[in-house]
Amino acid sequence: MQLANKRHLAYCTNIHRGDDWFQTMAGLESHTLDVKSLVSPDQPYAIGLRLSDSASRQLSVPATLKAFQKWLVENDCYVFTINGLPFGPFHGARIKDQVYFPDWTSPERLEYTKRLFDLLGQLVPVGIEGSVSTLPGSYKHLITSEDQKRQIRDHLWSCIDHIEQCSQRYSRTLHLGVEPEPGGLCGTTQETIQFFKEMESSRPGDTRLKTFLGVSYNTCHLAVEYEKPVDVVANLQSDGIRLSKIHLSSALQIVPDQPTREWLGRFVEERYLHQVVARSSNGNLHHYQDLDLALAQSTEEEEWRIRFQVPLYTTTMPHGRTTVDHLLGLLDLLADRRRLCLHLEIETYTWEILPPELKESLVVDQMVREYEWTLAQLKQRRMLLGVC
Repeated sequence: MQLANKRHLAYCTNIHRGDDWFQTMAGLESHTLDVKSLVSPDQPYAIGLRLSDSASRQLSVPATLKAFQKWLVENDCYVFTINGLPFGPFHGARIKDQVYFPDWTSPERLEYTKRLFDLLGQLVPVGIEGSVSTLPGSYKHLITSEDQKRQIRDHLWSCIDHIEQCSQRYSRTLHLGVEPEPGGLCGTTQETIQFFKEMESSRPGDTRLKTFLGVSYNTCHLAVEYEKPVDVVANLQSDGIRLSKIHLSSALQIVPDQPTREWLGRFVEERYLHQVVARSSNGNLHHYQDLDLALAQSTEEEEWRIRFQVPLYTTTMPHGRTTVDHLLGLLDLLADRRRLCLHLEIETYTWEILPPELKESLVVDQMVREYEWTLAQLKQRRMLLGVC
């Protein structure tokens, strides 16, 4: 939906199964339209579209794309952003670090992302910017040579060439956002800034980098890294790096005593990575690749932050709390800086694996509650249309 100051809010449809276009479309019909009817029945409704490689190929068939464009008009919906991070299946099977394959060392990742921009250029309405979010380059543990880093830079520059062409062809403002994530090649803000410097050095004098490439800021990810939103924004702005999109999400934040560690066992599961960043009393950080690995250690750390997304409206838990304060701090900055970022996306994709006490029985009910919570926060900060 459209917010004040030309901003847009959606939820990411990666919460629904969508291994191909037909499954993706079924989710839009059976879930997304139900959410729209409850949160935006009389206004144009924004969709944060998740497309797998397979779905993007199928949607690229002219007749299929035309039918989807007609569906959007008939249902008073529009697309302004695409989640281009998971390449293949994202629900129902073990994903873990496979979500990084193929990474940006691979031509398959490049061609997939270019295809997303071909589609986005034809879907995003006139006068609205279009964004795609993508991997933070690769998973850090997969990158063992300078040649791999060069491949990542070369492929991203090729994608920038394509984004510029699409922007000109469709007369749209389009941009790609790398999404920093614990364990990613760009895992922190400083690592991301260093990556942009290396991109610039690889093509001296090419001024297009920060026009078409930015950062997709996931509030769960950078909160897990103990970063503060005021520092993240200041550091990115000082280097001229745009905020392409903001993912509104919360992580677990706990004190790892024995009762809490026992409670955390219910969050250990086999589908996704749940990186843990532990802080000791002297402020040092230790990274665990997954929650089960952290639980297997007998350590005396002061705090754990765990990349397990929980609903934004979650306020009480048997143990610990969430990193929602990080998200709220970022919203405070957005309220004061009207052009800081135009794209906001609710992204709690973990509905299928949440413990029963933290989830709604129906996914539509969860998304409606997340919208209600988010809209209340935006209204409080005068970020809704008519509340300026």
